[in-house]
Amino acid sequence: MNEHSSTEGFEDEKDRNTLTWQAYRALEESIVTLRLKPGEVLSENALAQQIGLGRTPVREAIQKLAGEGLVVVLSRRGILVSEINISKHLQLLEVRRELERLVARSAAMRSNAKQRLDFAELGEGFAACSGADDDVTFMRLDRRFNRMTLEAARNEYASNAMRQIQGLSRRFWYQHYQTVLDLPRCARLHEAVARAIGKGDPSEAATASDRLLDYIEEFARATI
Repeated sequence: MNEHSSTEGFEDEKDRNTLTWQAYRALEESIVTLRLKPGEVLSENALAQQIGLGRTPVREAIQKLAGEGLVVVLSRRGILVSEINISKHLQLLEVRRELERLVARSAAMRSNAKQRLDFAELGEGFAACSGADDDVTFMRLDRRFNRMTLEAARNEYASNAMRQIQGLSRRFWYQHYQTVLDLPRCARLHEAVARAIGKGDPSEAATASDRLLDYIEEFARATI
């Protein structure tokens, strides 16, 4: 579902050890968790002081965040945290549906034996989470699910496209999950995708992914 902050916007471990990555991680998390609010105008200097890093890595992080649609750089006016727009979010879900179906199907086809065992274990985790209605465990499993599916799919272009929309998706989810989310149902839908990948069944994985996105769209529309 991609609703949590992560390091997956950077390609490899070397990237993740840079000051730019540190700045990106700190700012992205603040935006996604709404500590930096939609519509808020920020300055490069203030952000650098806030996170304790220099202006150069902050500027580079801002450019990446702008590319992901989380901020808008205003000439000589600062940095605007982008608004959350339900119409645009529904458009994003149209793209996300196609990408997630591709990733799920590819993961089922290309995962190795160890990965399939891991997906089966993940399915068990989602099942237990559903019965317990445990949001903390769900978020931990969901983060693992996102990482595992991209790794197993072995399609760098699909992975890069998914990373472009993760922040916007996580921010929307974070704004509404406490009032709208049916966590047991959402966990069961994740379970179905994980189990299908674990069985190596591309058709079932694609169908389960569509059912999950049906619910995510329903979740989005419930916020209107």
